[in-house]
Order: sequence, then C-alpha cells, then structure tokens
Amino acid sequence: MNETDWTPPELLKMSGSYWSACTLHAGVKLDLFTLLSEAPATAIDLSARSGLSERGLTMLLDALTALDLLKKYLGVYSTTPFSAEFLSKTSTKYMGHIISHHQHLVEGWSRLDESVSSGEPVRDRFSHEPSEAERESFLMGMFNLAMQMAPIIVPQVDLTGRRHLLDLGGGPGTYAIHFCLHNPELQATIFDLPATRQFANQAVSRFSLQPRIDFQSGDFQDDEIVGRYDVAWLSHVLHGEAEEGCAHMLQKTVAALEPGGLLLVQEFLLVEDRTKPVFPALFSLNMLLGTPGGKAYSESELVVLLQKTGLERVERLPIDLPNGAGVICGRCPE
Repeated sequence: MNETDWTPPELLKMSGSYWSACTLHAGVKLDLFTLLSEAPATAIDLSARSGLSERGLTMLLDALTALDLLKKYLGVYSTTPFSAEFLSKTSTKYMGHIISHHQHLVEGWSRLDESVSSGEPVRDRFSHEPSEAERESFLMGMFNLAMQMAPIIVPQVDLTGRRHLLDLGGGPGTYAIHFCLHNPELQATIFDLPATRQFANQAVSRFSLQPRIDFQSGDFQDDEIVGRYDVAWLSHVLHGEAEEGCAHMLQKTVAALEPGGLLLVQEFLLVEDRTKPVFPALFSLNMLLGTPGGKAYSESELVVLLQKTGLERVERLPIDLPNGAGVICGRCPE
C-alpha cells in the first residue's frame, strides 16, 4: 500500500487483521473443516460430535462463514469448495500444517517490541528445539508451501546431465522429490536434523522414490556433508543465519560439489535499501523473533556471498515467484 492510500479505516483494518487470522487458526486447530467436509451439520450436532461448547462453536462457525470459508443454510454449516480442498485433512492439498505453524508464531510476534528493544530472539527455533506439535507443523508446513512452489520452479531449472542433488536443510524433501520426478536420471540426498528423517521418509514414500532419494542426518553448520554432488539446492535456509553462518554453510556446500557443480539458492529477496517487497521485510522481523542473527537478504548480498566461495557466473534466474522469492545460482569452476 502506498502512503497516499492510507486512511484511518485502512489503518484500523490492518491493526485488527489478526482477528481474522486467529479465527482461521482456531478453525484449523479444532479441525472443523475436516468434520464439515465429511458431513454438513448444525452447530448443535457438531457440538455433540466434537465436545465443543455450542455457544463458542456457533460464534466461530458464523465468523468462518462471514470470511467465506464456510456456508450456512437454514442453520446447517458446510465447507466451500475452496475450504474442502485446502483446509480438510481428507484432501491431498491440505494446507493446515502451515496455518498451524503460523498460529505457533503468534505469541512471539506479540512480543516484537521486546525483540526490537533487545535485538535478541524471544522464542526458540522451530527447526531445533520445538515441541512435537511445533515440529510437525513447521516441517509439514514447509511441505505445504513447497508443494505450491516446486511445480513452478523445478521445470524452469535445467539439470540436464546432473546425477546427484544435495537438498541441504531439505526438511521433508519436497524439492528433492520434485527435482527427481522431473529428472528421471537424478538421485538426491536430503541433509537435515535427525528429527526430520521420519517426515522425509513419509514424503519420499508417498511418491515411491525411496530407491532414488536417501537421507543424511546432520546439522549443516556443525557436521560434515558426506558424499559428492553435482548440484546443491538450498531453499530458505540462509535466512536463519547471520552472514558469517551463511558464508560457512556455503563454503561447506561448495566443498561437496564436483568441478562444474551447480549451487542454487532460493530466498525471499529484498531490494537494495531493504524496504521492499513487503513480505521479505516482514519476514526479516520473523527471523529477529526466532534467531540470534538471521534476516532476509538482498539479492546483491547473496550474490556477493556466493561469489566469495569461488563460484562463477552467479546470477538470479528469471523465475517469477510470489512474496518476493527468487532463485540465485552459481557454478563451480571446471
């Protein structure tokens, strides 16, 4: 929004926008969309089935209907085609995991002033010390997001002749899966923390790619990357580190690449003065809340970091992505 577009009503709309978000979060956490996709119901019936307060449930169902995520006719609630597709656990396109992850972030965001004052995080990193519920929503939330993005990105990245891909910090391995699906001769290794393995195994099994994708446990800052690769994919891992940590991670990755190897980095990219796009600027605050040194980077900052590892022909690929995301690639000398 431009400065000239601001009005007091728009300002108040932004200030209270978390009301809508929390309404969605509650609907997902209580699994109302799954229940109603199975069978439309009145609030009284749904209260009996779920054990939830009829009063509270009626108010929430009405609010979700006002948000056009449910329909109501003669007191009977049902899902919309959209909510049935993306908010019911019975759908293969379910996005509730990332929405649950967003709910887990709310408490930290409510303390943003504290984090700004101290310059320190106010929550633990979800990738390292989460509860079981937080770990699942984080990792499967990354799966939700990557399932949206991988079909856009993968066909636009030429891996002709490449044989072994390293998916560093790959979580459930969504990108490794899609790169292998698109490149029949490619094998892949997912490198991530040990607690991630079960989620990666489930995702790889879902696509029947066990013979071509394996998992290597480790912390990408502290542990050795075993094996040799001719392409490495780093999707949204650098923003969790300060520049020194990024440089260390990139050097280790490049050391694992064969001559002529390709390194690909996906991140939310800021313009040079760091004030646009909106999403990367806000995402940088999310890193302030949860990491000691992480932040969103500008394109030029990442280009310089890749060049310092000795990579050549470092450039941003012409792939149009939402939320200010971009893919930067560099090549190892032959």
